[in-house]
Amino acid sequence: MIPLLFDLSEQRILIFGGGAVATRKARAFAGRSRVTVVSRSFHPDLPPGVERVEAEIGSMEDEMLRSLCTGVFLVIAATPDPAINDRVVRIAREVGAHANNAAGIPGDVQLPAVSRGERYLVAVSTSGESPGIARFIREAIERTFPSLDRMIALQGRLRSALRERSGDQGERSAILRRVLEDQEVWAALDRDEAQAWQLVEARYVHA
Repeated sequence: MIPLLFDLSEQRILIFGGGAVATRKARAFAGRSRVTVVSRSFHPDLPPGVERVEAEIGSMEDEMLRSLCTGVFLVIAATPDPAINDRVVRIAREVGAHANNAAGIPGDVQLPAVSRGERYLVAVSTSGESPGIARFIREAIERTFPSLDRMIALQGRLRSALRERSGDQGERSAILRRVLEDQEVWAALDRDEAQAWQLVEARYVHA
């Protein structure tokens, strides 16, 4: 697997299964892509705006599955039955769709645990071997760096200030790294962005 980020705005995402797993996967795409869920019943927490197709997946003919999957960017097989999921993935790949399998033979797409801020996105995958560890790492990032968005903004501002002061790329990179390792700056960011910037200016820009 090669980690990549795709803009799936307006792409069609088709999810088979209406339980908690399918709902969690639908939530990852709802509001960003065109999501359709196929199931005989639907979880009450299914996100608004998701199209619902009521059907018994296990009794669907292959031709019906092909019709549903044709023209879809990503098909997610999220039923509790690995055999049904494998069949969905096989047919999705036959018609040229990418596929993710929640339980069964892996498709060509993995859905990682995601930590998302205003200015960053971190995705963690264990290739399906331990989703719990992927969530653990995601939660550790969010817990350890609650001011990550603010640090990214501060680093952008600092880069601009350093470019005006010095033409040496190596020196600028070293200063940016020292700021990242400065626990007093992180602590200041937790309290007040303006205070953190004053500290950085005094310690790294005008020093």
